[in-house]
Amino acid sequence: MTLLDFLLLLIIAGICGAIAQVISGYSSGGCLFSIAVGFVGALIGAWVARSFALPRLFMLRVGTTAFPVVWSIIGAALLLAVIKFFSRSRRQSR
Repeated sequence: MTLLDFLLLLIIAGICGAIAQVISGYSSGGCLFSIAVGFVGALIGAWVARSFALPRLFMLRVGTTAFPVVWSIIGAALLLAVIKFFSRSRRQSR
């Protein structure tokens, strides 16, 4: 993986994370938070897709790495929904 491939993956993960933030309605960070959420969402989404034997909907290939865009957005939205649920319940208990 070259440096350009890595930067492209960061940009794609950031866009996926930002889309997931819009879908879930939870935004607590900037660009780095979106990138992290996009990568973790890709892991969660790919795991969910494998668990239920779902098809790969839209894979972006960057160099030798395939990035699951749709599953990244779905996984990131699920992750943000869980974070939003726990952060809301903590605020209400105070």
